[in-house]
Amino acid sequence: MHGDLRTAPADFLAGGREASALMKTFDWGATSIGPMDLWPQSLRTTISIMLRSPIPMVLLWGPDGIMIYNDAYTVFAGGRHPRLLGSKVLEGWAEVADFNANVMRVGMAGGTLSYRDQELTLYRNGVPEQVWMNLDYSPVIDETGKPGGVLAIVVETTERVMAERRLAAEKDRLRELFHQAPGFMVIYSGPDHVFELVNEAYYQLVGRREIIGKPLLEALPEVAGQGFDRLLDKVYETQEPFVGRGLPVYLQRDPTRGAEQRFVDFVFQPIRDAHGRITGVFAEGSDVTERVRSEDHQRLLLNELNHRVKNTLATVQSIASQTLRNAGSTVAAREAIESRLFALSRAHDVLTRENWDGAWIGEVVGEAMSPFQSTGQSRIHCHGPAIRLPPNVALALAMALQELATNAVKYGALSNERGEVEIAWQVDRMREEPHLLLRWEERGGPPVSPPSRRGFGTRLVERSLAQGHLGGEARIAFAPAGVICTVDAPLKAAEDESETGALI
Repeated sequence: MHGDLRTAPADFLAGGREASALMKTFDWGATSIGPMDLWPQSLRTTISIMLRSPIPMVLLWGPDGIMIYNDAYTVFAGGRHPRLLGSKVLEGWAEVADFNANVMRVGMAGGTLSYRDQELTLYRNGVPEQVWMNLDYSPVIDETGKPGGVLAIVVETTERVMAERRLAAEKDRLRELFHQAPGFMVIYSGPDHVFELVNEAYYQLVGRREIIGKPLLEALPEVAGQGFDRLLDKVYETQEPFVGRGLPVYLQRDPTRGAEQRFVDFVFQPIRDAHGRITGVFAEGSDVTERVRSEDHQRLLLNELNHRVKNTLATVQSIASQTLRNAGSTVAAREAIESRLFALSRAHDVLTRENWDGAWIGEVVGEAMSPFQSTGQSRIHCHGPAIRLPPNVALALAMALQELATNAVKYGALSNERGEVEIAWQVDRMREEPHLLLRWEERGGPPVSPPSRRGFGTRLVERSLAQGHLGGEARIAFAPAGVICTVDAPLKAAEDESETGALI
């Protein structure tokens, strides 16, 4: 009644275009499945469904796996089409014969196979190429109730796989750059600012500890109360970035020590998802502790330089005015001023070599006595322990020694051929703060008589160490056997910057 479908062999091919046309003219009688008019209904129905599908599909019919496919598969086959049509699958794709042999064995036994991103090397266009595919194989049951062939759905995923690999490689590269970045980088996730990713520079900043997966205040409890969590809250809530410059932060970098102050430049940048919703905060910055400390030190040096220039100018002015007032002649005044300024210059040289951080007493005494060594030769004897002098004490002592030595050359122990000078010093540690005790003693010079009036040199020695910001004293005794000067000066750790004034 319904007629025999095999009398109209082309009807089931109506769904295709190029593949259908080729199938109609192909000599199927030369294959193991025979001419088209003898094909069973199960084969015809499967082909009809396959030809109407936009997805690449190939039917492997019979024990030989004769290949019949749709238009979408012709694109996948590349240069192997149309030679694949009607060929045995193991011969058509000879380079993957073992793979397809397994497919035929499983499929013809009624089993199914499924692969995702299966990589195979195919010669679609005469050269080998790596191809990734999603492959699904199902048996097609014929009129006998047994598998007559295997239907394959072939979806090439090469472009996606390669794109994913490129993306993964790019992510790896970015991650590597992230970890190797010279500045610290952090990704905080969620409103609790959970550490999601940190780089090596950040570990160097905060110390080696387990922080990934922990909220900020749990991972770094010492930052509580320092305001950084509130800044992150604000960025997360307002979605506005924040820039910080030279901000201090106390971090427990070493668990065996107390919190350490560091200074950081940083940016908190909100992270948004594809819908514009904030998901976290990205932090990037640098540990600028050394820069900040250097800038602070530079400011300190400039302030100190300003202070010392004022003091030096005041000292020079005082030397000039006092010398001119007490000099008997212009020549004597010039010589006295020059010698005192040279003494001041030599003391400055010693302190400059030490960046004005102080000076060793041996250097101060040695420089002060150097102009008189040719006169005294080995007649000036210096001894005492190594003592670090604050800059103000070093300057005052140098000026005092200059005056004492000048007086000794003119009138005292160094004015003849046999006199000697002994300079000895020690530290008195019995008081609240250590004091320098220095003694200048002349022997073998002409008999000494107390002067009728105290000259500028004597006043310079006594006043240079007795200023309010030095707190020391110098006493001169005119003993008949030789002048004796004793110096008592506190060894303060640093000069009081609030005090200015000349040394004399």
